[in-house]
Amino acid sequence: MFDAIGSFLADDGWAMSSHVALATLTSLFPFLIFLTAVAGFLGSKELADEAARLIFSAWPPAVATPIAAEVHDVLTAPRGGLLTLGACFALYFASSAIEALRTALNRAYDSPETRSWWWLRLQSVGYVAFGSLALLALAFLIVLGPLIWRTLLHYAPGLAPLHPLVTAARLGVAAFVMLVALTLAHLWLPHARPKLLDILPGVTLTFVGSLGFGEAFGFYLGEYARNYVSTYAGLAYVMIALLYLYFLAAIFVFGGELNAAILRSRRG
Repeated sequence: MFDAIGSFLADDGWAMSSHVALATLTSLFPFLIFLTAVAGFLGSKELADEAARLIFSAWPPAVATPIAAEVHDVLTAPRGGLLTLGACFALYFASSAIEALRTALNRAYDSPETRSWWWLRLQSVGYVAFGSLALLALAFLIVLGPLIWRTLLHYAPGLAPLHPLVTAARLGVAAFVMLVALTLAHLWLPHARPKLLDILPGVTLTFVGSLGFGEAFGFYLGEYARNYVSTYAGLAYVMIALLYLYFLAAIFVFGGELNAAILRSRRG
């Protein structure tokens, strides 16, 4: 643990966390724009709205609620087809967050990048496109879920007391999406390809730490959110989202440093 903390500081972990947080925030809306374009191409733009709700369901309500209206405006704005120039640019800019995560993990795993920049960017674009389709598929299942549940209740009314569990399933899906995304990021992004067992400590720490921090940050905002509003005025909600992403990024980077420290200890 102390080795991981020392490596985090030596590798400029706080600076990398800032880079990841800012890249994630600036990539969020381009990603949603591309998500809307893909959903429109598939014939149901409502899926993009459901996918966005799935993303933000893992965020504390105090962070997600203020920007929900802006997200809704982005998703309901008229868009062209999937292959429009705007959608292509949105896909490219959305991949910047993937590149930031890759840089942070390469530094954490002490793995200098030797691959061509254009190949890495192409990979990142592919990851964003794949993630969009996966989110839309999950959103489709969530939209289809209530219909399936009503059908089950029609034939088995005794299942009605389980309705709260069905409602809570959205949070379970969001947690599952986050866990899979963390695992794939550690496996696929860095130049040094660790094994699945090697990344489990850092992924577990990041997953549990992110959920715990989300709860604590939501409680903190419930008490002191007005201080941000009085200090930053119209930028308060942006600063809150950026601060939330900053600490999440720090937890993510430290997870990579923890994995690297364990690997170094195994090598003696």
